[in-house]
Amino acid sequence: MLMPKKTRFRKVQRGTRAGRPKEGASRVIFGEFGLQATEPAWLTSQQIEAARVVMSRKMKKVGKVLLRRFPDKPVTKKPAETRMGKGKGGVEQWVAVIRTGAVIFEIEGTDATTAHDVLRSAQYKLPMRTKIIAKEMVVHDQERA
Repeated sequence: MLMPKKTRFRKVQRGTRAGRPKEGASRVIFGEFGLQATEPAWLTSQQIEAARVVMSRKMKKVGKVLLRRFPDKPVTKKPAETRMGKGKGGVEQWVAVIRTGAVIFEIEGTDATTAHDVLRSAQYKLPMRTKIIAKEMVVHDQERA
């Protein structure tokens, strides 16, 4: 299960999922194809691991799966049938906060049809809507002196 080795605080407040991700987080940077979120959500470490396992099995040792979001937020829960008060509950799971437009997974080293099939199978494991995107080909013009 994915979780950070060390955190500054044991328990954190809920926070918000609204807003846009940072500029670099919404583009495919490291791989060739990516899976981009089209709505905000919390991804648990189990959901991330399930999607990663499906993708690595479908790729069959060809190419590489890159994880762009890591579950670094602890979610607490009080035990069932517990009275009010007596502090915050214990850490139940770890989640990654996914904002609209954030790239979750990237793939490199495969052709477009294989990458599309692999990312399509990962979409079924995630609790939100996503879309498959390709890396933007940026052409730099060089001026000659």
